Amino acid sequence: MATRTDTMLSFCPHCANMLLVDHCPDGGGLKFYCQTCPYVHDITETIRDPVKVERKQVDDVLGGDGAWKNVDKTSATCPKCDHGMAYFMQIQIRSADEPMSTFYKCCKCANQWREG
Repeated sequence: MATRTDTMLSFCPHCANMLLVDHCPDGGGLKFYCQTCPYVHDITETIRDPVKVERKQVDDVLGGDGAWKNVDKTSATCPKCDHGMAYFMQIQIRSADEPMSTFYKCCKCANQWREG
């Protein structure tokens, strides 16, 4: 009924409508089919087209390393290394009627975490 093609089928070669995927009636795999005309094409092999995703450089929402230069220390236990001192700053990140969030940076391992 249909001939093998080397490109991925996405549109019907007869009426140009988009092809849909369905299970074969015998339970032996998948097929492309057209809703408008009787075109059917059995899917016999997997077609893969890997796309490499490049990660964006994300800005530090706290202002980077410069934001931690003039902050105070407090006694807070780091969840990563259990050190007892950390730098801290408070920032209003939600609406004005919500409490401020406190951000911490461990003095020993530089791990960052947030409370509130």
